Amino acid sequence: MSTASTRPPEGRYGRSSDARADRTLKVAGGVLGALLLALIGYFAYHYVGQNKISGELITFQVADDSVRVHLEVRKDAGTSGYCTVRSQAENGAEVGRADFRFSGTDTRIDKVVTLRTTSRGTTAELLGCHAD
Repeated sequence: MSTASTRPPEGRYGRSSDARADRTLKVAGGVLGALLLALIGYFAYHYVGQNKISGELITFQVADDSVRVHLEVRKDAGTSGYCTVRSQAENGAEVGRADFRFSGTDTRIDKVVTLRTTSRGTTAELLGCHAD
């Protein structure tokens, strides 16, 4: 005994609706993937290429009501900006935060700044540097 096939003969009725849907999904997926790559490239360019000032916290010294922070800032000549530094207490509460401005024609600035705190801080953290 043989069973009858439920599939139509190949090529007789054209493409099935599933094949059309598969092709549409492939095209839509390709377009969305290309857009996602373009968006990632755009953000990467603006993050890396447009960041004109960067800093590094070298060391810090803790006192009862302040923290002395040694910062090294690298920037483009003539660019001005600021770096944000914060200090936290032993329990994790923020006890001080300040912005320190940098300007001038130097491309590398090595500076010790003092961050005033409301109580004794145990850390100093450079949150970031931003150009004006």
